[in-house]
Amino acid sequence: MLGTLLDLARPALFALDPETAHEAALKSLELGVYARDTTAPDACLASRLGSLHLPNPIGIAAGFDKDARVPDAVLAMGCGFAEVGTLTPRPQVGNDRPRLFRLIEDRAVINRYGFNNCGHAAALTRLNARTPRGVVGVNIGANKDTTDRTADYVAGLEAFYDVASYFTVNISSPNTPGLRDLQAPAALDELLGRVMAARAAKVAAGKPSRPIVVKLAPDIAEEDVPAITARLEAHAVDAIAVSNTTLSRPATLRDQKTAREAGGLSGRPAFHRTTAMLARVHQATGGRVPLIGMGGIDSGATALAKIEAGASLLQLYTGLVYEGLGLIGRIKTHLVEHCRANGLKSIGEATGRRAAEWAAKPLDG
Repeated sequence: MLGTLLDLARPALFALDPETAHEAALKSLELGVYARDTTAPDACLASRLGSLHLPNPIGIAAGFDKDARVPDAVLAMGCGFAEVGTLTPRPQVGNDRPRLFRLIEDRAVINRYGFNNCGHAAALTRLNARTPRGVVGVNIGANKDTTDRTADYVAGLEAFYDVASYFTVNISSPNTPGLRDLQAPAALDELLGRVMAARAAKVAAGKPSRPIVVKLAPDIAEEDVPAITARLEAHAVDAIAVSNTTLSRPATLRDQKTAREAGGLSGRPAFHRTTAMLARVHQATGGRVPLIGMGGIDSGATALAKIEAGASLLQLYTGLVYEGLGLIGRIKTHLVEHCRANGLKSIGEATGRRAAEWAAKPLDG
């Protein structure tokens, strides 16, 4: 059973402001106040990220554990992989509070954190102190006031190369001015050219090759998707994460007052746009590049929909706020039952089978 004291305490946590509640949840995990998943992994959920074997395709997205405080708790609760960050070379306080807002009726969140994090050195100390186990990725970014953003990403790869299972290059946060400009094809060429060269140097020195994931925004213009994905393929990225929070505000939002807050929207209202964008990326790449689907996953059905739209792996965050940490186990159960009911040996056999259907939907549907 993956219900935890955190699940039982959710009403009390919701009485706190969102950022304070999130800190309380992290402290609970640091103290070990959570239920461990002791069930044997089901073979049909086994997945891969490059050369990495994952017991299941479910991870928690960056932003949940910005400072690498609880990756082992995330794994112990039943996730197939964890991701920490986004981490920048120097510590960064981010934007002024309040910067995190709940849209409770909409099962959504708006954040404008601005890459607040402890910086490379502090996070590296924590990751060096843990006993290596499981797959733990490091999400890397650039300081807001840096003069060379690409250099910051290279610095992240070099700093964490010995402790990271993989790297996610985050160029999609809406809360660092100009960051999304790095998604333009010419900027991508420079960024990925230098990042891949840094990895190649590590491999030439005898280190293993760490998978590189690039995280995109869901607000890319449809006509730009082929050019962007072409550059990602040209640089042989190992996976594409689709996608970060959205600046769009669906007309269906009930809490229109909070919806006016600046920042990225996540949660249930982002599900349609992020899934339609995921399917477009799957079609643009012809299924040649593994995709990590995220955005609005709050049930087994929505997790399966992401897979059918093109995802090989999944990441959660806002869904946990409203559904509790037991969501991880419920998704795994749903995916296993789907495999059994449909005669699938692996959940990967479902990847992309409804991509054409999803890609035909309007992004703002």
